[in-house]
Amino acid sequence: MKIKIVNKSDNPLPGYSTDHSAGMDLRAYINGPITLNPLERTLIPTGLFIELPVGYEAQVRPRSGLALKKGLSVLNTPGTIDADYRGEIGVILINLSNEKVIIESGERICQMVIARHEQAELIQVEVLNETDRGAGGFGSTGVK
Repeated sequence: MKIKIVNKSDNPLPGYSTDHSAGMDLRAYINGPITLNPLERTLIPTGLFIELPVGYEAQVRPRSGLALKKGLSVLNTPGTIDADYRGEIGVILINLSNEKVIIESGERICQMVIARHEQAELIQVEVLNETDRGAGGFGSTGVK
């Protein structure tokens, strides 16, 4: 699949780190470092603009290394970039650690996964078909 991208940053284009990677790393494009205090969040620009095919979305997800080592996560995980969006990709990062975290321009801040999706037509009814599970949720299918 080929996706058109405009890169207004001085960072390299996103790419896959290994042959079987699902996500491409996105990098911060900021003027100078940003310090995130514990539980603080901020929008980090990337300088990237994409044109996705209809029927696809780009999902923005945390990087496991940043989550483990620095306590950084993407706040609205996964963030969705729709096929008709043409603005700059921005990433809402949150510092979930007890320490200040410094984000530098060019630093890998998240990963982006391209995924196919469907649009559904909702049909209002009065009753749903019964199943063995029924309305059981939140741990109801676990071993007892």
